[in-house]
Amino acid sequence: MITYLYIPRIEQNKLKEKTAQKNEVIKDTSIEAESYFTNVVYEGNYQVKNSFIVKAEKAKVLADRPNLVYMDNMHVTLTLTSGETVIITSESGRYDKLNYNIFFENNCEATDGTTILKSDNLDLVADEFAKVYNNVVLEDDADSYIKADLIKYDFESKQYEISMFKNKKKIEVKLVN
Repeated sequence: MITYLYIPRIEQNKLKEKTAQKNEVIKDTSIEAESYFTNVVYEGNYQVKNSFIVKAEKAKVLADRPNLVYMDNMHVTLTLTSGETVIITSESGRYDKLNYNIFFENNCEATDGTTILKSDNLDLVADEFAKVYNNVVLEDDADSYIKADLIKYDFESKQYEISMFKNKKKIEVKLVN
């Protein structure tokens, strides 16, 4: 037995208008192309041997880029093979679920308890050193700090490479303890 639902023509027109309005809103806000999440947690490896946990208050995934997770209020705990812990935070960023790369943006801060790195951007690429750039400040202790355009930092060895771009001249730096 087949049951038919009868909707008067006036009601059909109202229903079509509402559907059209909904579709306009969806297209305008791109909700149809995004999935939203709260309190997300991902785990992965950095430089193969170091594990990390990525947490964020809010996240979204775009339909056309399902491997990238765009996050707000990111918090990463990186556990080194030495047992030390590095905490990295930022206001926003992206996490690539496929290759474990993490890109931090806006008010980035990384610390192992003694060294503090602050910047606008920090890239934690799975098989490279951390790349910290744009308004970088590195504090090794309470009395010394370095300002730079770019610092490549190895959390494991605590060695860093400093670059300055403003004058396009080589700069020599001597650090004294």
